Amino acid sequence: METILKAENVSKRFFKKQALRGINLELKAGRILGLMGPNGSGKTTLLKIAAGLQKPSSGSISVCALNIGSETKALTALLPDRNTLPLWMTASDACSFYADYFDDFDSGKARDMLGFMKLGATEKVSAMSKGMIEKLNLTLTFSRKAKLFLLDEPLGGIDPVARERIVSAIIKTYSEDSSIIISTHLIHDIETMFDDVCFIKEGEIALYGEAEQLRSEHGASIDQLYIKIFQDF
Repeated sequence: METILKAENVSKRFFKKQALRGINLELKAGRILGLMGPNGSGKTTLLKIAAGLQKPSSGSISVCALNIGSETKALTALLPDRNTLPLWMTASDACSFYADYFDDFDSGKARDMLGFMKLGATEKVSAMSKGMIEKLNLTLTFSRKAKLFLLDEPLGGIDPVARERIVSAIIKTYSEDSSIIISTHLIHDIETMFDDVCFIKEGEIALYGEAEQLRSEHGASIDQLYIKIFQDF
């Protein structure tokens, strides 16, 4: 089975703050990894390094056996933790923008996903709720033919109905030749989709492994493990 992402002793320092400390993980094709920890634990930093937006201070990280760089940017699709689309854009404008910018963007898939997400093509970002904007950004991200999808807090601050639609879209888009990393601290609604889980605490891995194996070993759900690990954080 192909290794999609491999991080070896990855550390990142921002001036006096040590954001990551010796991260080691490996993600195989067809797997969904839950990357969990409270705000400020290092999740977003790790995703940005994997996406090629930041460089590690030490260690190495690769996507499909390629060191992070211009080649790997074409293999990764990042859903950021905040909206970056201009407010004047419509959903259709956003799809056209992505189609111009990314060679692997599938406009037909984007149209289908807009329908699935119940988003109007002519609706402007400025008129959308937070949940609608999240669904639009997820549509844009998953309409690429990427090998690694990086989702940074895709469920943060949105209502349960939108959350269910987003979870359904993630499951629907799952592919055996690509992998997904979902960074989140909202575990209860989505832990069943995780094949692997990685808990990050203060930039270090606190617990990492196959989800089902960890449930069996600890006699607890992933949500319960999260509470146990971070209850004093």
